[in-house]
Amino acid sequence: MRNKVCIIGSGPTGIYTLKQLLMAENSLIITIYEAEAEAGKGTPYLPSVNDPAMLSNIPSIEIPQLDETLVEWMRGRTDDYLNEYGILRDDIHERQFYPRLVLGDYFHERFMSLVRSAEQRGHHVEIFPKHRVIDIAVTPDGILVTVVSAQKVSAVFDHVVLATGHHWPAQKQAQPGYFTSAWPASSLHSIQRGRLGILGTSLSAIDALMTVATSCGSFLYNEEGDLTFQIGRQSETFSAVMMSRKGLLPEADFYCPLPYLDPQICTNQAVDTLISRGPAGLLDNVFELFKQEIMVADEQYAADIGLAALTVDTFADAYYERRVDSDPFVWAAQNLAEAERNIKAKYTVPWRYAIMITHEIIAKIVPYLNTEDFARFNKSFKNIFIDEYATVPHLSIKRILALHAAGRLEIQKLSDDYDITTNNQSHGATIQTAGSSIRFDNFINATGQGPLSATELPFPTLVAQGSVQEAPTQNQISPLNIHEVPTSRRMGGIDVDEFFRARSPGGITNRIYCAAIPFLLHKMPFVQGITSAAEIGDIVAKAIIEDQLDSTKREMLLA
Repeated sequence: MRNKVCIIGSGPTGIYTLKQLLMAENSLIITIYEAEAEAGKGTPYLPSVNDPAMLSNIPSIEIPQLDETLVEWMRGRTDDYLNEYGILRDDIHERQFYPRLVLGDYFHERFMSLVRSAEQRGHHVEIFPKHRVIDIAVTPDGILVTVVSAQKVSAVFDHVVLATGHHWPAQKQAQPGYFTSAWPASSLHSIQRGRLGILGTSLSAIDALMTVATSCGSFLYNEEGDLTFQIGRQSETFSAVMMSRKGLLPEADFYCPLPYLDPQICTNQAVDTLISRGPAGLLDNVFELFKQEIMVADEQYAADIGLAALTVDTFADAYYERRVDSDPFVWAAQNLAEAERNIKAKYTVPWRYAIMITHEIIAKIVPYLNTEDFARFNKSFKNIFIDEYATVPHLSIKRILALHAAGRLEIQKLSDDYDITTNNQSHGATIQTAGSSIRFDNFINATGQGPLSATELPFPTLVAQGSVQEAPTQNQISPLNIHEVPTSRRMGGIDVDEFFRARSPGGITNRIYCAAIPFLLHKMPFVQGITSAAEIGDIVAKAIIEDQLDSTKREMLLA
């Protein structure tokens, strides 16, 4: 009976995997290794990594089901707890956004509740905080996991789930004043004055900015109810510049029906049909479905951007055109006001929703694209969907506008050939673009988590054995040579099957499940956040349960 399961990581992916594993009829022995001191929170929500000013980007209504919703849990908190995070009890709502640290406390309690229920369901769960997995090896006896804590130990398992989540740079500062990531937030508290440069304008960059801003001053509401920023006495010289290639801020979270309604044209079935016809023309044909979906949903928007004449390569330019030509702060204020009106009226902008409800359906084509179309998809079309689902809490926009109104924040558009230099500088960095140079006393790279490749997996034996492989992408076939044999080349990420089991040259030769999102982003570009963690955890756990049942049946037949 293959019933020994190891979960590496106890963040949301590990939690949702555990939740589904506990549904197994036959008993499981589940071991959970967590590198941090406190299990059940996950890197995005750890106190040691995050600042109280950092907001989560998911409301209670979107968090997949556990035994208690976030709103229910928050209503059970004490007034002192809510006051600590500036939360008014009467304002607790399923569509509201809360600090990351609050979600960490919520997930920790849900995790411990699952662990307590395990014995009642006939399972045995052991949790090992402050235990970092340093290697994995496939052996004839099972999967050998090596862990270091007070000492180095090893154990053999039948199934191993890689739920390691985020991977931040090991070096916090490349040099004094040059921070390689927005995390851990505690390292940014040393920035108290001078000019700060932040590479990125997404929520990760906003989080970094708010961590520093709340160390240098305070956000206060004036008599008119508008949020303002007051600088502290010791930080009079503080100012910040956020930078990106487009020089745009993310837009405010918008109202829409949840769970998502089904598209009318760009449906799962329609996209699956196109996938079944092979990679030739797949991207362009799916884009035609996408265009039709928007036209049906919002004829006026389609006419305004000239949608009928656009291609998958030109749609992004039309999508961003008005924002690029506007002052980013003026646009942010107008967009926020519109979003607030729509929430009060419970009105959904049709074209926005059409993009939102098709992004996961369109993402299904990525593993089937040839190398040329894979590059075309990543160049611009992919970012449209990211822009829509990566909208930010309204409070984040209000804080941005307050900083700008106080003369403390600018947005800088970068050219494609910008360069970051630290030469001959004792502190900070310089951004050099065509014809300009900007010197910063402190600098933060806040571009967030990027995709990682199989060779970057921090388990050397597993990589050396070839038990994990980079995901392949089919080369483009010349239309002039119909007899050309399709070939593929490996281009990054970890190659997994439909159950997230790592593929190796001989097929599925082990029961190692890659549920670590950074290693899936290459072929699953929208697999982000708690909803993805829940979906992956559910699939992985069901595959483990099915494998255990098959093993038990075989043992019974041989008995």
